[in-house]
Amino acid sequence: MQHIFREYDIRGVFEKDLNEKTVKLIGYFLGKKIKEHGDYAVVTYDARTHSPILSDWLVSGLNAANVVVLHGGLVPTPVNYFCNFNTFQVGGKQVMPAGGIQITGSHNPPEYNGFKITINQEPFFGEDIYALGREVEKADIAIPTETDSIAISALDAYIDYLAKEFSSLQDFDPNMVIDCGNGAAGIAIEPLLERLGISASKLYFDPDGTFPNHHPDPSEEKNLEDLKKELERGAKYGFAFDGDGDRIAFLSQKYNFKGDILALFFAKTMDNPTVIGEVKCSQIMYDEINKIGKSIMYKTGHSNLKVKLKETGADLAAEVSGHIFFNDRYFGYDDAIYAMMRILEMLKNGFDFDAEYEKLPVLYSTDEIKIEATDESKFTIIEALKNILNKRYSELKIKEIVTIDGVRVIFEDGWGLVRASNTTPILVTRFEAKSPESLERIQTLMNDLIEDAKAKL
Repeated sequence: MQHIFREYDIRGVFEKDLNEKTVKLIGYFLGKKIKEHGDYAVVTYDARTHSPILSDWLVSGLNAANVVVLHGGLVPTPVNYFCNFNTFQVGGKQVMPAGGIQITGSHNPPEYNGFKITINQEPFFGEDIYALGREVEKADIAIPTETDSIAISALDAYIDYLAKEFSSLQDFDPNMVIDCGNGAAGIAIEPLLERLGISASKLYFDPDGTFPNHHPDPSEEKNLEDLKKELERGAKYGFAFDGDGDRIAFLSQKYNFKGDILALFFAKTMDNPTVIGEVKCSQIMYDEINKIGKSIMYKTGHSNLKVKLKETGADLAAEVSGHIFFNDRYFGYDDAIYAMMRILEMLKNGFDFDAEYEKLPVLYSTDEIKIEATDESKFTIIEALKNILNKRYSELKIKEIVTIDGVRVIFEDGWGLVRASNTTPILVTRFEAKSPESLERIQTLMNDLIEDAKAKL
């Protein structure tokens, strides 16, 4: 069972991993933790076909822990996050949830589902999740089926907030196309655009947990093919969302702007910005932000970045994959719909994304490259690699080794990253350099060093 309790969330296959007994126990033990901070928890779910069933099981567990469940129904994940920072009328009084649980499989295949958890306005992750897993595994408690909850208008509250925040976009026509991939984002985006009179061509807005048109993962180029066809037909801009609406892709007719480049452009709209990036972010982002403010390199993972954002009071955080976290004018969690509205605001104010991109230094980079490992070996390989790098530091002409999350090895002409995935039995690599030749050299060198590290195990 322990494999479903991951670094950032709980995730597994419906019925095989996430069965009635397990999910009720998850709800019960989470409920006990939520009760330490208050009586109310918000439960919502994504578009997956089994999400309503998991909701009933989860609510039963929460009820058994005497938690009052505020149910928001089918919504994108950012709506659940939003609920943790706002009050709702219950029994004639305004109450603020002490926790929130979004039932979602994010961008995983249709048979998967899971839980993203917030307690006391902070992500519930890492050792807390692992400890929860140990409690669930050893528990021998029969949880009755009780599905008592109070319906709240979570989606309406979220749309009201964004419509007011972005009222300046009323009747804006950016000539854009939006692909929701049959995930949950469409049920928030469509009424929000209608409220503001914003024009858009729409692809796959209807929630369908079987994802009949393409997989809802906009970080994979193959899932952007339909969007790119619309750009070829004349749309100027395109947006795509993952299954639960917390990751964004933004494209012009010429470029696909990754999360780190978007972070740089967002920073340009702020005074003296402080921006947090993960270890996979381009060196361009760090260097350019340091010219107008301050950049901070930190660990990969949406929970890690949310915690670091709160700790530092930074304005913004970002992952290459499209998780964008605004602390500037917002609540500090990853919300792809909010990020889209900030992009539209920039477009209306005349920000030229293509021109700004073309001003940046030219670097050559790879996407994430995954190397198979085991959960037992992946971290020991990283430690062995660190030892090799430290011994050969001068010989390899290394400028710096960053060990915040795996190893990011910085050379004069580029860098290479090797980190252990926190959710799957793989090593993740990424490389960036000033020339194609340097990129090939660094990639070959780092791959050889990985093999050397494996041989020392």
